[in-house]
Amino acid sequence: MSDRLHCVCRRCTIRGLMGPAILITVGVLFLLDQMRNGYFSFGNTYPVILIVIGAVSLASALAPMDGHIDGSHPPIAPPGAPGSSQTLPQNPLPGQGQGQ
Repeated sequence: MSDRLHCVCRRCTIRGLMGPAILITVGVLFLLDQMRNGYFSFGNTYPVILIVIGAVSLASALAPMDGHIDGSHPPIAPPGAPGSSQTLPQNPLPGQGQGQ
C-alpha cells in the first residue's frame, strides 16, 4: 500500500474527474462521427473537448477546499507525540565531523 495521503476535498475530487471527462468526450465525438457519416466529424467538433476542459477547470476552481490535504509534505508529528523522535539524528558517516 502507499503511504501517500489522498485529499478528498471537493476541489481535488473534481480535478480528478478531468481525465475521465476528456476520455468520455472523445469517445462520444468519435461515436457521433461514425453514426452520422461525417456530419459530426471530429475535425468540426474538437472544440467540445476544450469546452469540457474549461468546465471541469472552472468547477474545480469554484469548489471549496474544506479539508484539503497538501500531499507535497508528509505530516509532522508534534513533539512528545507517539512516534516522534526526541533524540538527535545520528551521523550516517562515523568518524566524519568530529574534529579529530
